[in-house]
Amino acid sequence: MRSWQLQEAKARFSEVVKAAQQEGPQEISVRGEPTAVLVSRAEFDRLRRPRPSLVEFLRTSPLAGVELDLARDPTPARAVRL
Repeated sequence: MRSWQLQEAKARFSEVVKAAQQEGPQEISVRGEPTAVLVSRAEFDRLRRPRPSLVEFLRTSPLAGVELDLARDPTPARAVRL
């Protein structure tokens, strides 16, 4: 991610926008402190897209319906002296 000082970003705004479209997010700092990030509209839309819940994700998994053997071995792992 490229970093721009605010004054430079204001003076070269169209270049910052093009860089966000072609290279990805562009960081803007004020007095050396990171303050904002400019992202392309496509990246913004991707980030704002609703994500499925864990249940929905598991239901649509390619492994949905696969039988799992979850039986445990009943023998103790070791003898513990208390």
